[in-house]
Amino acid sequence: MISVVIDTNVLISALRSNRGASFKLISLIGTGKFDISFSVPLLIEYEAVSKRKKFEHLIDRDIDDLLNYLCKVADKRDIFFLWRPFLKDPKDDMILELAVEAGCEYIITYNLDDFKGIEQFGLEAITPKQFLIKIDEL
Repeated sequence: MISVVIDTNVLISALRSNRGASFKLISLIGTGKFDISFSVPLLIEYEAVSKRKKFEHLIDRDIDDLLNYLCKVADKRDIFFLWRPFLKDPKDDMILELAVEAGCEYIITYNLDDFKGIEQFGLEAITPKQFLIKIDEL
């Protein structure tokens, strides 16, 4: 089974529109097509970003339901090591650490440039569309 970490920008894209690769990717979580890994810091970031004022059109209850579902189906991980700083953005380091701890193959993101150098950890940064093509869902 392919294991991935989903960057916050992908989740937000899926919440903003029910069209496109991000929404399809999020819709496939829990179907057995791939596994997602999750950590408490990533959950907190998902919640904080999705509940910002600029996303007021989103209903908090719907966001909470999605986050609760992710907590239910995800491979939950504790991070016991830190390599910071490795990437340009410390929040991206959090995602890298989770992906390495969980033995993931991919970090799914729209910010590919932010994850340069992760190949040395056996990881690949990939867009939602590229990932959906890899798993024959597009």
